[in-house]
Amino acid sequence: MKILMASSEAVPFAKTGGLADMVSSLSRALAALGHEVCIALPRYYGIDKSRLKALEGAMGVPMGGGEEWCAVLESVLPGPNGKQNKNNVRVFFIDHEKFFGRDGIYGTPSEPDFLDNPRRFTFFSRSIFQLCRKIGWYPDIIHAHDWPAALSAVYLKFSERFNNFAKTVSALTVHNLGYQGIYSRDNYYHTGLGWDVFYRAGFEDGNMMNMLRAGIYSADTLNTVSPHYAEETMTGEYGFRLDGVLRYRSSSYRGILNGIDTDTWNPEKDSFIPCPYSAKNMEGKSKAKKALQKEFGLEPNADVPVIGLISRLTGQKGVGELFGPAYGSAYPICRDMNIQFAILGSGESWCENELRSLSMRLPNLKARIGYDERLAHLIEAGSDFFLMPSRYEPSGLNQMYSLSYGTIPIVRNTGGLVDTVENFNEATGTGTGFMFNDLTPDAIYNTVGWAVWAWYNRRPQIEEMRKRGMKKDFSWENSAKKYVIMYEEAVSKTQ
Repeated sequence: MKILMASSEAVPFAKTGGLADMVSSLSRALAALGHEVCIALPRYYGIDKSRLKALEGAMGVPMGGGEEWCAVLESVLPGPNGKQNKNNVRVFFIDHEKFFGRDGIYGTPSEPDFLDNPRRFTFFSRSIFQLCRKIGWYPDIIHAHDWPAALSAVYLKFSERFNNFAKTVSALTVHNLGYQGIYSRDNYYHTGLGWDVFYRAGFEDGNMMNMLRAGIYSADTLNTVSPHYAEETMTGEYGFRLDGVLRYRSSSYRGILNGIDTDTWNPEKDSFIPCPYSAKNMEGKSKAKKALQKEFGLEPNADVPVIGLISRLTGQKGVGELFGPAYGSAYPICRDMNIQFAILGSGESWCENELRSLSMRLPNLKARIGYDERLAHLIEAGSDFFLMPSRYEPSGLNQMYSLSYGTIPIVRNTGGLVDTVENFNEATGTGTGFMFNDLTPDAIYNTVGWAVWAWYNRRPQIEEMRKRGMKKDFSWENSAKKYVIMYEEAVSKTQ
């Protein structure tokens, strides 16, 4: 099967979040299953042109009122950790200086959302069809990711499904329903499509145009990144006003849990931690804990549980309930419980400032502002518990990393966290983590307290939970097979 991934991000070329990891990992996994996979990606300013091969000749892309011209560059997707990729996933870069030759993917700190984003990503969505014509390669599946590529499904349905694209089907993955690409309908002109399509394709969102909504209406098949999040998004509480559309498309909508890169996130061969370890020999985890405590300036004490947290410091991640001045639960947790906190993250300025303040006031809470890959691995390996108090979590990766490293998750009952963490049952001794329902400071405090109580009073059960979690299989191979089933069902319905 020929599969074209259309995405605004893909590691190692461009990344702001988990979307980039998912696109590259899924592409490798599909190629390993024997499928022919290509990725289409904008060539942002930060992507070095000198490392890419230029295809001969310029490429014209129809846009409202005329054509936009661009170049096409090519590379090969490297394997995990930059290793040579044996599966030969080709990556094509759409090089348009005016649209993509700037700092930032969607915006900059001074301009978080570029004013011309609807035009930029309309152009990108249309360009993938011209790309296929240019290289003479016509996919069975065009797999679009989130709102920046969602219009590729619209173009296929209403403009491009003829000749070599007659049998091509579209798939759309919703990574986070909180981001939809909602802009003034004045931008619809750039699509070059008639106003009848504006209404038929589902662009209309009050007096605005909604690019993700149109993609959801138009795609041949849909999914999101975990089964439980798929159910949640069809409710008013989590649907961000698209729950009705998703219920309408429910027969073509499913949840497929993201996998993790088991070459990069694997305690048995992790180069970022002091010593490798496994469920059979956990000595390396003790060494990682000691190294983590030293790195963060925490008292070196093997008996005190370390709680790790790696997060974007935004409302979605529950940071208000955890770190909010005068009401968040982090301060009373550190005051009342014999624990240590190691935190890595960046985001909203108030939260960064509060973490700096807490780090100075509390000897058992230390935070690093920013992101560091080495520290992220050390926190996952050296922590005893990992806290994720998310307001909503489409898939989540850190809870899967934690389980793989024998670090017990403390999570909210939402999204992909439900699909990956089994709540602790003291009576039966089962479970892989600790879970709470309501996102409140009290709920976080009480659930952390429950986990800490188990640490000090049910230690054998804690050790069994560690090993149980490490046996879980979160490899991309399992997820990729489910995507193949989704593709095959979509193809069979269009034939």
